[in-house]
Amino acid sequence: MRAVVHDRYGPPEVLRLEDVERPVPKDDEVLVRIHATSVNRSDSGWRSAKPWFARFFTGWRGPKRRILGGELAGEVEAAGASVTEFAAGDRVFGAIGFGAHAEFVAVRASRALAHMPAGVTFEEAAAVCDGFILAFGCLKPARLEKGRRILVYGATGSIGTAAVQVATHLGADVTAVCNTKNVELVRLLGADRVIDYTTEDFTKNGETYDVIFDAVGKHSFRRCRRSLTPGGMFITTDGGFMWHVPVLILLTRWFGDKRVLLPVPEYTKADVLVLKELMEAGKYRAVIDRRYPLEQVIEATRYVETGQKTGNVVLTVAGESGS
Repeated sequence: MRAVVHDRYGPPEVLRLEDVERPVPKDDEVLVRIHATSVNRSDSGWRSAKPWFARFFTGWRGPKRRILGGELAGEVEAAGASVTEFAAGDRVFGAIGFGAHAEFVAVRASRALAHMPAGVTFEEAAAVCDGFILAFGCLKPARLEKGRRILVYGATGSIGTAAVQVATHLGADVTAVCNTKNVELVRLLGADRVIDYTTEDFTKNGETYDVIFDAVGKHSFRRCRRSLTPGGMFITTDGGFMWHVPVLILLTRWFGDKRVLLPVPEYTKADVLVLKELMEAGKYRAVIDRRYPLEQVIEATRYVETGQKTGNVVLTVAGESGS
């Protein structure tokens, strides 16, 4: 089968398409023929070993996991002897961490994998799990409900578009911060108000929020704290890569009335099933910026690393040769 592999850390050019052995599923696994996957910031981090401590997970001297790709949508080719949830021919989607930049992957049936929502394409299903699970997990401590005010900074990335939709579904009053070209998009996703950061600084307009969610890890508690209500929360995604964020988490836990949080969401089947239900009910939609064939993974990765993508970047995988 074909797969995108890398044997050393570095820029996108270390990726290459190669013929590798097709995996054989164990008793508790399913073999999935992949129709679509995605390229995201996590893939870039694992490939480049940035931040440096990523090497503790992927290999200190070189990558132990040669095939990237955390999201997938496809069909079950075969199921292990002890698998009862899935059968050959089932359309599935999920978040598996690694291995999806290939024509086939073997996945434990108990992982964050579920039957695809009805009426959704493979490309749409491949573009939703990672952002949703991260946003959903980060926002759980926020106790969002009707009357709670949240501001989502970076509202048009994979996590940001998910956060706007999750917060809207939970009934919160949502303010989204994005650039000019995406104002209408975030309104369509459910935002009650939109701030164009090219013309307005939300930290200086006098408005306050119960929750400020930095979905891109580019803001700071210091700049945002005056925009939080008493008891408010500043929740960040990538801030853990900076030494001071864990310090702020501890300090704000014991001092003051505003907290800094850096949740670490888990990829669970339960969350994928929640997402499936929302999509089937028309309450959550995929946001796809660009589509590339698997052969153009380097170009797709370069685009992701511009930091300008809207929503998700999808790789289409033919996987029809059976090789």
